[in-house]
Amino acid sequence: MNLLNQRFEPVLLSSTRQELKTMAEKGSPIRQKRARLALELAKKCRLVNVDKQKGETNDGVILRIAAGWKSPVATNDRELRKKLRVRNIPVIFLRGKRRLELEGAL
Repeated sequence: MNLLNQRFEPVLLSSTRQELKTMAEKGSPIRQKRARLALELAKKCRLVNVDKQKGETNDGVILRIAAGWKSPVATNDRELRKKLRVRNIPVIFLRGKRRLELEGAL
């Protein structure tokens, strides 16, 4: 709340939840651990069901929804952060394992 200077409700897109579940089951042990942690944090979010359009990636869904809702996105994914910056969508990310930072204007 301090970061955005306003009340907000965190949401998790259904496509992102599915991607995290897949990552928690497959991949390197570090990736699995991070995905499981993200799923635990996601329990505090409202789940929003979204449909993927034909050929659309998970990042594409996030970009489409964030642009349509004019809302910031919380992610540490470097590639997704770049795509969000190009589209002038504010990004919240973890800096130094302890502090959230906002990049871009609301």
